[in-house]
Amino acid sequence: MEDKNTPKLNRRSFLRVMAGSAATATAGLTLAGCGNKAETQASTQEPPLDQMTYRTNPNTGDRVSILGYGMMRLPLEGGKGSARESDAPIDQEMVNRLVDYAIDHGVNYFDTSPAYCRGLSEHSTGIALSRHPRDKYFIATKFSNFSPQTWSREESIKMYENSFKELQVDYIDYYLLHGIGMGEDGMEAYKGRYEKNGLLSFLKEEKKKGKIRNLGFSYHGDIAVYDLLLAMHDQEPIWDFVQIELNYLDWQHASEINPRNTDAEYLYNELVRRGIPAVIMEPLLGGRLSNMPDGIVKRLKERAPEKSVASWAFRYAATPPGVLTLLSGMTFMEHLKDNLLNLAPLVPLKEEEQQFLENIATEMVRLKTIPCNDCKYCRPCPYGIDIPGVFLHYNKCLSEGNVPLAPSASDYQKARRAFLVGYDRSVPKLRQANHCTGCGQCNPHCPQRILIPAEIQRIDRYVEELKQQKKHED
Repeated sequence: MEDKNTPKLNRRSFLRVMAGSAATATAGLTLAGCGNKAETQASTQEPPLDQMTYRTNPNTGDRVSILGYGMMRLPLEGGKGSARESDAPIDQEMVNRLVDYAIDHGVNYFDTSPAYCRGLSEHSTGIALSRHPRDKYFIATKFSNFSPQTWSREESIKMYENSFKELQVDYIDYYLLHGIGMGEDGMEAYKGRYEKNGLLSFLKEEKKKGKIRNLGFSYHGDIAVYDLLLAMHDQEPIWDFVQIELNYLDWQHASEINPRNTDAEYLYNELVRRGIPAVIMEPLLGGRLSNMPDGIVKRLKERAPEKSVASWAFRYAATPPGVLTLLSGMTFMEHLKDNLLNLAPLVPLKEEEQQFLENIATEMVRLKTIPCNDCKYCRPCPYGIDIPGVFLHYNKCLSEGNVPLAPSASDYQKARRAFLVGYDRSVPKLRQANHCTGCGQCNPHCPQRILIPAEIQRIDRYVEELKQQKKHED
């Protein structure tokens, strides 16, 4: 799938990275908007205009930029973060500037959804892109019919047709069945959303008409559904691309971190075996691979002082030759510039760099953090709990060594205070874990398939133990 503008992998390195996928590879996030100071140093440079790396889609001949723009975390007016975190209006002028800069620097793949940014992403994306010639960009959007209320044929087609209106286009380049495998019963959800109502057949017909140029799906969760859709492809070629989560932590450790998940190595190699291009989401795991423990940051910066910590994750996710593009949700200009510096051009990982990151991943797995990507699909909680906020504070303290494990530890009191004070500062009291009733409404919405109530209540018990210990000593 690589073209003349794509740097070559030597055979040894290629075999090491892709576990023998070279024979079929030629057939073929999301930056969270958060990071430490080291993450923005590289973006003070000005990225080159003509150095973007492209991969060629074998199904259409599309030359797709290796960096794709995820329109999931659009900026808000007044610089109030991203449109997943606040009800403030989207800053359309800034969106236009970001899109213009991206296109000027070679980015041509823009990924959105009817569900992103409180349902406003497609509209904002359409405004920004419609100012450019249609052949300058590829639009990817999705059937985001998660709620059973939208599973009827009538409601689903209404959602589909509205995407054309919001995006101001008469065809969609890359159209996805969104979040396949999500929910308590991923198989039943898939059948209800796409088979029983005839929607999959409808989409195939739309592709024949030219309304859809490439048909694919994004995968989260239930591996039985993933295997089913690929088995369907074996009988009758359906999928022109598939979107999966791939990063150096999930490559071989996703199932170790959460037994309900599947390693990216399996997901990727199943696509390569069939010649299906992969679109990559979560190269930074919702920012977890850019906001790292200090010790790991030090090691990464020693290897490449001039590069951001995030650059390692982006190079890792972009190196496999079966990858068509990887997505990053770039809220601010410094994120966009840094990513362009990382990927324009792409310098594929060497074998020893691959091993270095595998060692880093092993260390991170030992931390036993909760695999929350801060996607916020679990919100709003009916009881007001800031679920991602609770998880992110716990993970941060665990990574920094501020999770006191035993009163006998020499640093127990210091760590306990840091945890409790930081908890109250980062999560308002009315939104903390002690308000969880275990209703389970959040579980079906988690792409990482975390058993959210169990984890929230475990953290609440831990917090109470720390508070009781403090009262006992006082």
